[in-house]
Amino acid sequence: MANMSYCRMENTARDLDDCVTAIENGEYTPGEMSGSELRGLRSIVELAQYITNDLEYEIADLLGE
Repeated sequence: MANMSYCRMENTARDLDDCVTAIENGEYTPGEMSGSELRGLRSIVELAQYITNDLEYEIADLLGE
């Protein structure tokens, strides 16, 4: 189910934090993740890189920095 625009960032941040915690806690081991989960992880990494490398000014503007 798609996020409603008024809570998209909040819900996504919560979900991303859950993913980070699962990795930190060793909930996944090499070879354990399904193909779709691996694709999802790769997508998260690519999006994180895009956010930090290419959207720096847009995000700073949104945050009032």
